[in-house]
Amino acid sequence: MATRVPSEQANVRKAPRQQRSRATVDTIVEAAARVLARRGWADFTTNETASVGGVSVGSIYQYFPNKLALAEEIRKRHLDAVLAAISGPDKSDAAITLEHRAARLIDGVVAAHNVDQDLHRVLLDEVPLAARSTQDQFEAEYLRRYRSVIVSAAGKTDPGRDDIAGRVLSGAVEGVVHSAARHGELDSPALRAELIELVCAYLRGRSAC
Repeated sequence: MATRVPSEQANVRKAPRQQRSRATVDTIVEAAARVLARRGWADFTTNETASVGGVSVGSIYQYFPNKLALAEEIRKRHLDAVLAAISGPDKSDAAITLEHRAARLIDGVVAAHNVDQDLHRVLLDEVPLAARSTQDQFEAEYLRRYRSVIVSAAGKTDPGRDDIAGRVLSGAVEGVVHSAARHGELDSPALRAELIELVCAYLRGRSAC
């Protein structure tokens, strides 16, 4: 599992403001993600990233002080994709079934982790967390969105239980999805069906209480 390291250097050195600069950073990060997924953290280098991305090593260091900062940007974009997959409730939610709600949640989470399973495994198990990692901020928003799913399904709030319920449900789904990602099983229809049933059973149980 990834560990946190006390690195004050692990942040973006220069924020890209112009469209051309943002395009360069996107090229660098996309190339770095391919290298990281293929090589793993131990053999991940800025030299190979520059070669794959068709940019100079100097261009990389213009925006990222070291490879940990570069990996941290990859991690941030991955976490953003996960949050986007767990959308909050909208006005149409009242008309959908519990099964549909659960399927939407599971399909979104799986899709976010299924873009590159090798990359996800490396980010999860090998890349250390920078001291200024966005992980804590992500986890707070991640749990907030799970709470929204729970409240929306129940049709009522229970402040004394909703926070804990969000942690329980997110932990259960995350544990299964991360294990499946490590073993290359995210595309399994049987796994999807079991996860949907797990979410439905949990939400039904809370609504009945």
